[in-house]
Amino acid sequence: MSSLLGIPAQALFGQLLIGLINGSFYALLSLGLAVIFGLLNIINFAHGAQYMMGAFAAYFLLHWAGLGYWWALLVAPVVVGLSGIVIERAMLRWLYRLDHLYGLLLTFGLALIIQGLFRNQYGSSGLPYAIPAQLTGGRDLGFMVLPNYRAWVVVFSLGVCLGTWYVIERTMLGSYLRAATENPALVQAFGINVPRMVTLTYGFGVGLAALAGVLAAPIYQVNPLMGADLIIVVFAVVVIGGMGSIMGSVVTGFALGVIEGLTKVFYPEASNTVIFVIMALVLLWKPAGLFGRAQ
Repeated sequence: MSSLLGIPAQALFGQLLIGLINGSFYALLSLGLAVIFGLLNIINFAHGAQYMMGAFAAYFLLHWAGLGYWWALLVAPVVVGLSGIVIERAMLRWLYRLDHLYGLLLTFGLALIIQGLFRNQYGSSGLPYAIPAQLTGGRDLGFMVLPNYRAWVVVFSLGVCLGTWYVIERTMLGSYLRAATENPALVQAFGINVPRMVTLTYGFGVGLAALAGVLAAPIYQVNPLMGADLIIVVFAVVVIGGMGSIMGSVVTGFALGVIEGLTKVFYPEASNTVIFVIMALVLLWKPAGLFGRAQ
């Protein structure tokens, strides 16, 4: 087996794959955060809990309704997104004119409540969720074996991220959304229901988090605390890419996942902190983030 700097090629490519998978979840979750912050100016700290709810929704659909993985990809984001709509209508809509700190504190409290309820009911050990039969096994690429499900996660996540970017940045609906954040009174004058648009946007961002949870369930198991640590890293990704930047979140999510994976190969001691070191350096050099615009 060939090697690079004394490191077996199989180990190197294996960590690259892990980095791409982690990057897929970083990108999807940071995309949802960027949509919510960029269009609603709300820092949604409940995003990790909503990611966890997506995984549990897939688990419940399988064991209670007999609906497998493919149905869960469709139903779980809708169900969790509807819960997000309820949260937005009942709580968040009162905070839009206030400082960002109020929204952060409210969503942080919601995250603690949601995680606590699920942990009290299901514990912290994790519940198994099987890989769908169509995606079991893997392909031998010669230098490594590529699991089919992990390849699917990377490709599907990238497709969702690029599709979301296209809708927001290149379509009439996206232009209405962006205009509503800058001048809601003007958009309302064109006969568009801005409050409803804001509500649906928050539900869509939450649905993206739930979609990531469904994708993660067969890999990481279903755990009430699965989003607690991940959300800190995802916030770092959003800050590095630029708060509210859709493409910045996608590119930075995948890139930092790969960098984290390579760090585990060449300098494992720094793998848990490399993203935060990069965040500090980026903020010193460009406080608005790599793709963000200065206010």
